Amino acid sequence: MPNVADTDATFGFLSPENPPTKQLSHQQDRAILVHTFLSQTKDIENLAEFQTLAESAGVEILATLTTSRSAPHIKYFVGQGKAEEIAQAVEEFGATVVLVNHQLSPAQSRNLQALCECRVVDRTGLILDIFAQRARSHEGKLQVELAQLRHLSTRLVRRLGNQDQQKGGAVGLRGPGETQLETDRRLIKVRIQQLQNRLEKVSKQRDQNRKTRQKADIPTISLVGYTNAGKSTLFNAITNAGVYAADQLFATLDPTLRKMQIQDVGTTILADTVGFIRFLPHDLVSAFKSTLQETCEATLLLHVIDGADERKNENIDAVNLVLDEIGALDIPTLLVFNKIDKLAGVEPHIERNDKGEPIAVYLSAHTGEGVELLYQAIQERLRNKHTRETLLLPATAGQIYTQFRLQNCIKNEQFNEFGDCLIEIEIDKIQWQKWLKQFPELHDYREFAQWA
Repeated sequence: MPNVADTDATFGFLSPENPPTKQLSHQQDRAILVHTFLSQTKDIENLAEFQTLAESAGVEILATLTTSRSAPHIKYFVGQGKAEEIAQAVEEFGATVVLVNHQLSPAQSRNLQALCECRVVDRTGLILDIFAQRARSHEGKLQVELAQLRHLSTRLVRRLGNQDQQKGGAVGLRGPGETQLETDRRLIKVRIQQLQNRLEKVSKQRDQNRKTRQKADIPTISLVGYTNAGKSTLFNAITNAGVYAADQLFATLDPTLRKMQIQDVGTTILADTVGFIRFLPHDLVSAFKSTLQETCEATLLLHVIDGADERKNENIDAVNLVLDEIGALDIPTLLVFNKIDKLAGVEPHIERNDKGEPIAVYLSAHTGEGVELLYQAIQERLRNKHTRETLLLPATAGQIYTQFRLQNCIKNEQFNEFGDCLIEIEIDKIQWQKWLKQFPELHDYREFAQWA
């Protein structure tokens, strides 16, 4: 495949037309951050989040330049004067990359890159780079590469120089040939198709595992939430899975599933998914479709929220937008307000609606306070209405009787002169359906009880 990207570049892909003019003397990039306020109300928190994104990518922030505009400039996104100021700052500080907290068009990116004589990476490219650093599993790496190639395919430009066309030198082969740009596009298209085929196989495997769980009536609980809300820390607190967790954006990327036992519910599957963020690139949402499918097929969503974040309401809205995009907004959801150890006067508790159903749990995954309340809330949300059944068990049905004893669901029992037991049980509907599949003779025992 042609060298359509600088493999030494930490961020994203470079336009082949403008390779970087400055070489790194060390691995850490030195960045100038650029943010444009497009409304009268200056969104300082959005800028602070972008700075955290840059730090999560492992760059050294040299300076942050801001400007205000009523609308993006068609050539540079920022104005002509601010663009020249950015170029001057790049030269003055010796920056190796310019990070722009907006989604740039391919033309805007190339124009800024030519003016500043260094790489220019927009918000989408920065998030893609962080995902590339975090991916560990084979599936995660395929998903990130697919998203990167889709992003790159819109940013290919014609190369300058004598390699613009590939011409044959033998008789019958002379002619205009295929341009390098066409070659790059064709090979990227082929690679994208290969990645999609591989991910399709992974998706089929996930679907098979999911159908197996559904046939066994095993409920799935999916952790969702804004990035760095503490999902992986909570996941570890519940399952002791040892998933990597850190105070940084997108600390974990690959999904993790673990079994857990909930009283009166039985075996459940807990899934830890990738965190969401404002303006999440659509290429990522599309590439991670199979991963996000775990969220779409979940029985219950645990929406983890950083309770100490001043923008928690905006973060909730951002997560709901992504859930709506993937078709998971209507799934029953339990809010989990995490990090209450950073708040004064807030104790672990369960918040309920008018019907007495749990709608929110306040806890600290870091200290473990309130985790037992989360178990209680999950139990109440997943526990279906109980069913009351009367059965006539013969003396040979000792195994079934033992199961009733283990579940502590026997409400009344009496034996007749033949040793048969007329028994009355109250059990969760999910567990009752499992028993009917495991012991088909229960249908007959229920009929026998009507004639006893």
